[in-house]
Amino acid sequence: MSNTSEKLWTKDFIIMSIINFIIMIIFYLLMVTMASYAVKEFHASVSQAGLVAGIYIVGTLIGRIVTGRIINKVGTKKILMIGLILFPITMSLYFIQAGIIVLIISRLVNGFAVGIASTATSTAVAQILPISRKGEGIGYFSMSSTLGTAIGPFFGLLLSQHTSYFVIFMLCMVFAILALVSALFTKKSKIQSHPVQEEKGIHISQFIDGKALPISILTLLFALGYASLIAFLNFFAEERDLLSASSFFFLAYAIAVLFTRPFTGRMMDTKGANYIVYPCAILFGVGLLLLSISHSSFLLLLSGAIIGIGFGNISSAFQALAIKVTTPEKMGLATSTYFIGLDIGLGFGPYFLGYLVPVLGYSNLYVGLGTLMFVLIILYLFLHGRKDHLVLNNNEIRLKEV
Repeated sequence: MSNTSEKLWTKDFIIMSIINFIIMIIFYLLMVTMASYAVKEFHASVSQAGLVAGIYIVGTLIGRIVTGRIINKVGTKKILMIGLILFPITMSLYFIQAGIIVLIISRLVNGFAVGIASTATSTAVAQILPISRKGEGIGYFSMSSTLGTAIGPFFGLLLSQHTSYFVIFMLCMVFAILALVSALFTKKSKIQSHPVQEEKGIHISQFIDGKALPISILTLLFALGYASLIAFLNFFAEERDLLSASSFFFLAYAIAVLFTRPFTGRMMDTKGANYIVYPCAILFGVGLLLLSISHSSFLLLLSGAIIGIGFGNISSAFQALAIKVTTPEKMGLATSTYFIGLDIGLGFGPYFLGYLVPVLGYSNLYVGLGTLMFVLIILYLFLHGRKDHLVLNNNEIRLKEV
């Protein structure tokens, strides 16, 4: 069976990609606006504003852990609908102006709903995709996340400058309802979990998939490089007098990802993850080093494109790999495990890296992180790279069984 003989762009796959795109737009739109909202509307301190922004990640993590634990028992479609119903309900809490504590709680529970919905969406896609095209399909699917991470902050900053926060929350509410309505048109028979035997008592294996854990750890460490961009790029650009160019950095990143994902996803299915991870890790490191010496708009945007090819493809490769290394009945748990690593890296990375900035400065921070990406190539080799051929062989065996 050829890799192109099985249909990829089914109705359910397209709907799941749209839902994920909507979730990511809302996620990042609110991430860039909530701190300023807390300061302007509730006169919050800087630390309180940071908590308002960051507590969302904590809620998302809790949602992912709970979802990974129960998704096979309850069913992917049911969990998806629960998450998407909770999404607009918790979004409505933003309209309640009862103080900073209520806002923090609202952010926590809204993040919890996002954790459920996004994990279920990614799990559903993994179940929908044919075995022979999982890497390619997840590559396309994760482009919806990439577009969301570029468009969400752009519109968030634009809307916060030209309209009220009420309008922002109302817009997010409309999008959340649209995601819920879209899910109603998916086929339940196409999105269902494999039955799995429940273990008695509480075990870590009920929340974390052991086979996907090495991939999750690698995802966390590689995500530190991207977390530094989200947190400190504007400060670095201001230091280099490149603020106008920095607004297009993530656009260059997204364009690079959109052009390369279709090829890298197909290559992963046919050649294996090593053909993607090794060169992309090198490019990620080179991009961060190039960023550290950028004194012109051209170099800044070039580094954005190179980093897009690097981290943009590593993240989708790891998401596909987390699913490929596990068994079919644990796809939901493996997906949750992957995203836990990603969320910890992106959510808490800026906090810890912030301690290094006064010591190193922004330029040296990017030099250090660029060097780290090269070191992580060795870690990847020991955690997965040496046995990647076994995953490829397993994929071929499953294809023959199908």
